[in-house]
Amino acid sequence: MLHITPWERRALQLLAQGRATTEIANCLGTGESEVGVCLTALFSKMGASSETEAIESASRRGLLIRENEPVGGDKGISSRGS
Repeated sequence: MLHITPWERRALQLLAQGRATTEIANCLGTGESEVGVCLTALFSKMGASSETEAIESASRRGLLIRENEPVGGDKGISSRGS
């Protein structure tokens, strides 16, 4: 099972919504460079070579958040730094 952090999951969700790196950084309260580095690492972890592949993979794995679902408690999530 793929384990992603709540932060990674939220960034992936925002990416799936069509948000640009700048918007993702603003939503997550961090810098664009950190978002870029983290998304690149996440794509590698998922075996994806593009944003599209990562979103498709996340969708197949049930990692994307449905509307009105809290970010924190669903399958495939471990706490950051674990």
